[in-house]
Amino acid sequence: MSALLAAGALVIGTALVIAGAELFAEHLEGAARGLGVSAFAVALLLAGSEPEELATAVAGSLRHVPAVSFGDVVGANIAACLVVVSVGAFVAPLPLSRRVRNYALLALPLGAIGAIAAWDGHIARPMGALLVVLYVAYVAVIWMLERGHAPASEPARDESGAAAPRRRDVARDIALVFVGVAVLSGGSVLIVEAVASISATESTQTDLSLTLVGLATTVELVVLAWSLARRGQTEGIVGAVVGSFAFNATLSLGVAALARPLRVVDDARLRVPLLIMLLALVAVVALGARRGRLGRANGVTLLAGYAAFVAYVVLR
Repeated sequence: MSALLAAGALVIGTALVIAGAELFAEHLEGAARGLGVSAFAVALLLAGSEPEELATAVAGSLRHVPAVSFGDVVGANIAACLVVVSVGAFVAPLPLSRRVRNYALLALPLGAIGAIAAWDGHIARPMGALLVVLYVAYVAVIWMLERGHAPASEPARDESGAAAPRRRDVARDIALVFVGVAVLSGGSVLIVEAVASISATESTQTDLSLTLVGLATTVELVVLAWSLARRGQTEGIVGAVVGSFAFNATLSLGVAALARPLRVVDDARLRVPLLIMLLALVAVVALGARRGRLGRANGVTLLAGYAAFVAYVVLR
């Protein structure tokens, strides 16, 4: 594949990932209202689920490009903490209550375990299975803590005012969720093939995935943060970021390793980014802890941190 075709595949793949993820998220939201959990939990567990990151990590594993799997997960988590939160904070102050901070801190050990697992550039299937189990346990804990905190909602009604049947809508939502997964999976394969074609060097693949691919597959969260902040649903932004962080550090890496054990030769290129990934979440919590919210000044600080990260990756 020529460089021009690879660049085109990267653009098309990113567009498909975003479109597929939007379709996936849009039709999960309606079903989530009947789950009986709080809006924050819905944002954390559903908006925070990252099928595009999972598909990209698995595609990288199966296509023998593990550097893309590692780089995308780490780069996406850094972008989520430093870019997505910044975008939301620019539009409206983001509340960071004690409850929200506790959930963020609960995700931090999962990130640490994921970083330890990836530290030597190798994740075997048993470790992959452990990471998947940890994410399932995390979801179970959030679910139990948030049950009973769901906002009251009115049932859907037809033109006569009677409660309208939902079975057809649910079937449609389920079908479109599967379509979304298929679209984003195809886009993820294109992204992986494009990165592999641009460079056969593992170190370059890692750096491209840490920056370009990681940011591209986080665009959906950036758009979501902008939309939620404009509507005043600011707590959902932090929930989505925290959920995304936990999802990527455990489930994305774990399923990718189950599909095919992950191994890169130049593991040293991952170590500083792994530490930055953990520090990015700590920075979000620390900046918001003093006043219980994140404002524009905090957003500028976080965005400057992301610029410094990209400069480090490019210049090293």
